[in-house]
Amino acid sequence: MGSINQALTLFLSLLVEATPFLLLGVIFSSGLAVLIDERALVKRLPKHPALAALTGSLFGCLFPVCECGNVPVARRLLMQGAPSAMAIGFLLAAPTVNPIVFWATWVAFRDQPEMVFWRVGLTVLIAVIMGWLFSTQKDLRPFLQPAIARAMISPAQTPAPATANPLLAGGTFLLQEPGQTMKLDAPYAEVMGAMAVLPQSTPAKLRAVLEMMLQEFRELGAVLVMGSAIAATVQVAIPREWILALGQGPITSIVAMMVLAWVVSICSTVDSFFALSFASVFTSGSLLAFLVFGPMIDLKNISLLLTTFKGRAVAYLFVLAALLTFALTLFVNLYTNW
Repeated sequence: MGSINQALTLFLSLLVEATPFLLLGVIFSSGLAVLIDERALVKRLPKHPALAALTGSLFGCLFPVCECGNVPVARRLLMQGAPSAMAIGFLLAAPTVNPIVFWATWVAFRDQPEMVFWRVGLTVLIAVIMGWLFSTQKDLRPFLQPAIARAMISPAQTPAPATANPLLAGGTFLLQEPGQTMKLDAPYAEVMGAMAVLPQSTPAKLRAVLEMMLQEFRELGAVLVMGSAIAATVQVAIPREWILALGQGPITSIVAMMVLAWVVSICSTVDSFFALSFASVFTSGSLLAFLVFGPMIDLKNISLLLTTFKGRAVAYLFVLAALLTFALTLFVNLYTNW
């Protein structure tokens, strides 16, 4: 009974902690869809993979969302036709490279301010490398869920002829003013055409934002509940003492803290205070591994990632992020003395 109560407490704490940030991400995503000229935004993005990934990594300063809120924003960027390197860079770096997390890490490690710069620097480096690697895949649609892949069809493609009554066709529609609809799972060109005829009045735009927020929050909120339940169960099932016993080795400490970051699934806005509690036991590189790897891929947000990416793409993200984090933080352990 004690384990069940502990798992329930962890589940509720993860859910309460993550939900506001998921809502924040949904708000940004819906705002991008309705209030911003998407075609103009895409045209201004750099096309070079490295620059696009770096731009996406730094977008977290404009969209300060954690690892629960970055998925809907990254998904929307992909649907807008943004470069894949830019979307991947944002997806991996935004939870860390934003002013809220920067400030929280600075407060937690005020006696080790270099931890802040190491954390941000390594996160941006990993995000740029992975964004560039994914950009080598000329067509990202095979890695995406079918609905997202359809939404990425080039804007230059001619939209399918309209039916007499669009509601008779299959798909998910957003009702606008009388006689107007927008198909949310339509190809990108079709969505852009619908967006172009949306009412331009402020109340109509706000209604559209609210409707899209509700739809995305219903979809992503359901998988967040499932992911939080899995994370809470794993935390109770695996004795934490097994992980803590590995804390002093330059290699084992990194592996242990990466596993811990993946399991505890703590939000990036507060994870620095959690990591600080292990500072007297674990190496500096392993603390960085916790702070860098956790916000990128944790047990809780895998279910959110699966709403956008297919399983093999999530596996690629997980393995590549883990390998790069391990290599870079091992360098910190071996070649620094702080």
